Amino acid sequence: MNKSFLKFLTDFGPLVIFFFFYYNNDKSLSVAIPPLIIATIISLIIVWIIEKKVPPMPLLSGILITFFGGLTIYFNDPIFIYIKPTIINILFALTLYFGKFFIKEPILKKILSNSISLNDIGWEILNKRWMFFFFGLAILNEIIWRTQSEEFWVNFKVWGMLPITIIFTGFQVGLINKYKINE
Repeated sequence: MNKSFLKFLTDFGPLVIFFFFYYNNDKSLSVAIPPLIIATIISLIIVWIIEKKVPPMPLLSGILITFFGGLTIYFNDPIFIYIKPTIINILFALTLYFGKFFIKEPILKKILSNSISLNDIGWEILNKRWMFFFFGLAILNEIIWRTQSEEFWVNFKVWGMLPITIIFTGFQVGLINKYKINE
């Protein structure tokens, strides 16, 4: 099996399984979350077997899905799965904010400097924009789950947040071009 297809499968397979169980069982989170957790764990195991390591983001995501999904199942209360994106986005924003105090430069520079060459002002602005973006996503998630139906939230979580993130990323191209260091 081709490695890129396997990566695609391990990244999106758990989501497909979640949707399958959610929409084929009266749109029930309590039915869809256990297969999501199992599929996520299996995906992480497959990645580990093939690559002998698990990248930090999928590992963190898997831990949080298992933790918040487990709380949702145990307490039979969807609030735990609803607040997972809020907590993740707040953690990302706080990491971007406080990270510069620990490593003396913007976290994004540390993460992306091999891919993008920006001057220090560019890194500062990009880091701040992403910090505010993550805080914005956290607030938006809170508004959606508190004011809309569960089905709307489930669809927004996948079909709303991803396009919003892609569009936001696209809007950063101008900043990157303005502050890019030509090598």
